[in-house]
Order: sequence, then structure tokens, then C-alpha cells
Amino acid sequence: MEEFSVDDPTQLLEAASEYAFYPGVKNDVSTKGFLNRFPLPVIINALQTKADVPGLENTLVACLERIFKTKYGASLIPLYMDFVKVGLRADSQVVRCLACKTVTCLLENLKEESVSGVQLISDYDVYPLLLDCVINGNEQVSTASMDAIKTLAGFPQGKEIVFPTNSNEATHLGVLAAQCSSLGQVRVLALIVKLFSVSSDVASLIYKSNLLTLFEEEIKNIDDTLVTMSVLELLYELSEIQHGREFLSGNTLLQLLSSIISNKSIGSIIRSRAMMISGRLLQNNYMFVDKLSFQTVISAIDRILDSEETEDTDEIEAALEAVGQIGSSIQGAELLLLGSPPSAKHVIDAAFDRQGHGKQLAALHALGNISGETRTENTMMLNNNAEESLRRLIYESSSKTTKLTVSGVLLSLLRQDSEIRLGVYRLITGFVVRPWFLMEICSKQEIINTLTDGNTETVKIGMEARYKCCKAIQKALLSSGKVISDASRDAIAEKLHEFVKLGPYLTKKHEAQPMVATADRF
Repeated sequence: MEEFSVDDPTQLLEAASEYAFYPGVKNDVSTKGFLNRFPLPVIINALQTKADVPGLENTLVACLERIFKTKYGASLIPLYMDFVKVGLRADSQVVRCLACKTVTCLLENLKEESVSGVQLISDYDVYPLLLDCVINGNEQVSTASMDAIKTLAGFPQGKEIVFPTNSNEATHLGVLAAQCSSLGQVRVLALIVKLFSVSSDVASLIYKSNLLTLFEEEIKNIDDTLVTMSVLELLYELSEIQHGREFLSGNTLLQLLSSIISNKSIGSIIRSRAMMISGRLLQNNYMFVDKLSFQTVISAIDRILDSEETEDTDEIEAALEAVGQIGSSIQGAELLLLGSPPSAKHVIDAAFDRQGHGKQLAALHALGNISGETRTENTMMLNNNAEESLRRLIYESSSKTTKLTVSGVLLSLLRQDSEIRLGVYRLITGFVVRPWFLMEICSKQEIINTLTDGNTETVKIGMEARYKCCKAIQKALLSSGKVISDASRDAIAEKLHEFVKLGPYLTKKHEAQPMVATADRF
């Protein structure tokens, strides 16, 4: 091994830079070779004593991070736990971030060793230091420490560390949040969101530890708009986690969100976010939410759509999108259609109204959800009363437009821009399973001609949505019985068959053309 001088770390800097930034995945062989030249004590010593050398700290940190990600490098971490602890307390945010990532590497790679990573975390009392990094580190350090704690919570012994049975324990997340600044509290909530995604067992532990009340308390305090928005964003993120939705759908939280939606003194951006979260929580969550909670949220959103004073288009679009999310479930759709007056009326009127592009677009997609486009084939239809309400509302709304008929409205919508057409394709796909709607589609040959016009769509999402729509009509025709005359059905079915067999991208009709022509030869 070449002589290395601590006073002149140039050689180490060059070698570490090559190791850290050389392309490709590092293996154990290359890692052993590098550490034979520069043992870990040498690298750590240089990191602690030569941090003022330009570029050295960042390079060594990148080098160590890559070392510890290898199996061989991770096996050395137990020998340097004191260095990990020092790193977690370091003034340098870069070094603290490295230490947090090293903890994750330790946990991920020492699962079946005689001394587990979790045991080392416990023996060296590392967890409180990780929590301090969550609260007091910069954004990168906070994120890295959350990832380490999330990994820790994935182990049975790790869950005992992250969720102490003593609710007064200093490391209890509830106690920690109570002692933090506003930023610290938001970070604790962000950690809880990450932990929810670990497993259903961890989600249950969070719920039993009453940690969800932290979100409720922050939502009640609407004086700090920035904090409220941050908490609502975390709730929205949590509502996307399968393990989280079941526990989030409690009545208290939904009531709080409903009160925010109904409070006109609160900024529209907060109210809009509350609507979106409510819609997400109620989407496909009917098994966990009672009917009263559904109706409370729907009524609050209804007042936004029903109010003539609401001029904020973003707020209206958020309300329509939330209604669409609620309507994607059978129970939600039925509640929207069977209310007095039915909330779905706002959606249908907005879908058929050309007064605002964004509003109409949001309404079309919401109506597509209510119709069952996002549900499985055997769950598209609703109960008889809801179906009758839906049919009546569609015809009533159509009669108030300049087109007067459902088929006329549909044709008009299909002649609008690509975004609107995408919403119409979804709407037709969901509605066409209903015989009365199939009759409307087939009553105007122009509708079928427009749907099967290969030149209409030029982007992938539009082509696929149109193809799905045409397939849905084709399937509905095959099972339509005597709803449509045999001659009409056969002619439309043949046209659709010819179109559908080309596939969504019409590959047989539109061959790919070369972008560069070959040169002419003399």
C-alpha cells in the first residue's frame, strides 16, 4: 500500500473521488480494494480533522455512503457505531445526513447476523439521536433520519423502540411533538405519515398511540396558514396510503374537514385542500365510514357548489373533483343521487355547461366516476332509485341546453378540445351499460362517426380512452337485445368492429413514417 500522509490528503481525495463518482454499481471486491489502500479509520480521521480542505468533506461523505451500501461495507458498520453516534451529533449537516443513511444501511444489511442492526441501535442509544435529526436537522438530514426510523419500525424489536409503551417516554412521538416548534411538529407529523406506510401493524400502533390526534389538533388551529397547509398536505399524502385510509376515516377528522370547508372566513386554498382530502378519504372507503359522515362532507361541499357567491374557480373545480372522488364508490354515488336535492345535479349541470372550461372538465370527469367508469364491470350499476335519479337528472339538464337532447349534448361535447373529449370518453364508457343511454349514443350516426374518426386523437391518452369507449359501446350493443333495431345495431356494430380491431393506436391505418428521407442518388 502506498504511503498516505494525513497532513496531505490529496491522494485520499483523488482516490475517494474516483471511488465515489465512478459510474456503475460498486461491489464487495472494489470496496475491499479501496479500503485496503485507505482503511476506514483513515477516512474517518480525515473527515474529522481535514473538513476545511476544499471538496474533501463532500467527497469523503459520498465515498463512505457508497461503501456502506455494499454488503462488505455494511458489515463493518458495527465496528464503528461510536463514529455513527458522533456523526448524528455533528455540526456538519452533510455528515449528519451520512450518519442517518448509515443507520439505514446497518438495518437493511444486518438482518440475519448474530448481532442485529436493531440490537445495535438499542445498545448504542441511537434512536433519540435520530429523532433529534428529524427535528433539528436540515431538510436532507430530516428526510434521511425519517427513512432510518421507518426502516427501524419494520422490525418487531424496532417497533418497540419507535412506539414505547410508556406514553410519557421522552421518545414518544406525542411527547416529542408537544415540545417542538411549529416546524418540528410538522416534521413529527411527516414522520408519522412515513410510518403509516410500513405495514398495517404499524398503522394500528399509530392509531392506538393516539398519534392521529396530533393532526386533528393542528387542523383546529387555523391561525397559522402555512402550518395548516403543511398538515393538510400530509393528510392528503396519508390518504393515499392503503394502511392509512382505514384509520383516517374516523368521524372526528371528517367533521373537522367539513367545518373547514363550510367556514367562509378561511382562505379558499385551505378549503379546497380540505375538500380534496375529504373526497380522497371517502373514495372506496365506504366500509369504514358511516352514512352520516358521508352526508356531512357532501353537504359541506354542496354548499360551495350551490352558492352563487362562490367566484373562485379553483375552489369550484376542487369541489367538483372531490364529488367525483366520492362518487367513484357505489355508496358515494348513491348518496350523491338520492339526496334532497341530489348533489349530483351540480355535477351534471356543470358538465353540460360551457361557461367555464376548467369547471366543465372537472365535472365531466366527476360524472364519469359517478357513472361507474372507475368501478369494475359488475359494480357500475347502482340501486334502482339512484339509477332513476341519474337518468332523470341527465335528461333534465340536457333539456335546458341549446342542444335540448342528450345525444345533441354528447355530439357537441365530442367536438370540443382534446381535454374535454377525454372526459366525454370516460363518461360514455361508464354510462353506456345503461340501455337508455346506449339508445342516445346510437340515435345519432354523427356520434359513432366522430368516435371512429381515426384523425381525431393524436396523443396516447386520448387514443386509449377513445378505444376503451368504443369497446364499451361495442360490448353494450352485443347485449342490448331488442333495445335497438337489428338493422341499426348491425350497422353500428360493424363500424365499431372495424375500428376496434385496429387497436387504440390504429397501427394498420397509420404506418409510422421516417423522420429523415434517404438521399437522392444520381
